[in-house]
Amino acid sequence: MNAPFSLSSAFNPLPEAHEIPLNQLDVSDPRLLEQNVWPAYFKRLRDESPIHYLPDSPFGPYWSITRFDDIKFVDSNWKLFSSEPVIVIGDRTEELALDMFIAMDPPKHDQQRKAVQGVVAPANLAQMEGLIRQRVGNILDNLPVGETFNWVEHVSVELTSQMLATLFGFPLEDRHKLIYWSDMATAVPEMTGGICDPEERMNAMNECAKTFYELWHQRMAEKASGESPGFDLIQLLQNNEDTKDMIERPKEFLGNLILLIVGGNDTTRNSITGGVHALNQFPAEYEKLRANHALIPNMVSEIIRWQTPLAHMRRIATEDVEMHGQIIRKGDKVVMWYLSGNRDERVIDQADQFMIDRPNARQHLSFGFGIHRCMGNRLAEMQLRILWEEIIQRFNWVEVVGEAEYVRSNFVKGFKTLPVRVHLK
Repeated sequence: MNAPFSLSSAFNPLPEAHEIPLNQLDVSDPRLLEQNVWPAYFKRLRDESPIHYLPDSPFGPYWSITRFDDIKFVDSNWKLFSSEPVIVIGDRTEELALDMFIAMDPPKHDQQRKAVQGVVAPANLAQMEGLIRQRVGNILDNLPVGETFNWVEHVSVELTSQMLATLFGFPLEDRHKLIYWSDMATAVPEMTGGICDPEERMNAMNECAKTFYELWHQRMAEKASGESPGFDLIQLLQNNEDTKDMIERPKEFLGNLILLIVGGNDTTRNSITGGVHALNQFPAEYEKLRANHALIPNMVSEIIRWQTPLAHMRRIATEDVEMHGQIIRKGDKVVMWYLSGNRDERVIDQADQFMIDRPNARQHLSFGFGIHRCMGNRLAEMQLRILWEEIIQRFNWVEVVGEAEYVRSNFVKGFKTLPVRVHLK
């Protein structure tokens, strides 16, 4: 399959949602997120066709599920809607035909997830809190006060890469490789509508596999020499009966590593930026925050809802299913649009408003539901909470001073740049 959307037309304005015949409305176009015009498209589907079938798209035919309760139903019923073989709208390319537990059904999913979920167990998170606060403080204290800089690069990527390195026991000096590999894995034109060179992507995936192969054997050598066991993701895999030989299954090994890297990168990284952006769009909410720092934990949940850092997940129907009078056939591709469900006025009051004191702020779809609910949700929330606790101690205002640039993707709802200035208290 060729690149689904012309790379040369990246900034040609897309038509208004109401100008497109409903049966031709294609919300898989990655330019919707890149141009930040997606809300009207999804509102039209929620209102007029909540279970919407598109018979032809660059990613093949697919159903769009756009309302909160319908998404929750699909996400919670893995027997009706399978995650295999992939959870993004596009089919796998040959070099990315990897196996990962998020794209598995029980029992294999449960075995592999259980092997690594200890890294975000409450006791481990409690131990991480001090380290996260120290790193956040160092990052914020080194920001160029009085100068315009890119918040994505200086804060979001920096904090995320340091935490990823910690979770993997990865050399801190090489941490930005983790971000690069994540970006390469999620920018596949045939799978998410992103932009990347196939040869560069292949080289990146090979480097990622080689590096972690070496790290795996380094951990084994350390264990054999009697070193005290650590608690990073590599050692957790090695110490579990179901995953201790994963190194012998290369596609499964690399697939799960990519899953854990992407899960720890894109979600937290884009929520870190999304919070700054949202508070500047809704300055009255920034005033609430300055007046009452106790709102931070609730604000974190609202940021994650508002940003919805992963726009969708896909499933395959395992049998015929009727929803809203529509028959989804066995074998059909079903796409849950989380970013749409998080703006569903039927469930969320004033869903298009960013409100840091929103009641029931944790009622959102960004972490998913059921067996695939985000494993690292508590870690993501903790990082954001600590970040804002430290920001509010140092700065009166993180001011957005230019236009945001967004990632081209129908999967990652993210930022490339956000120009800001910080104002000391």
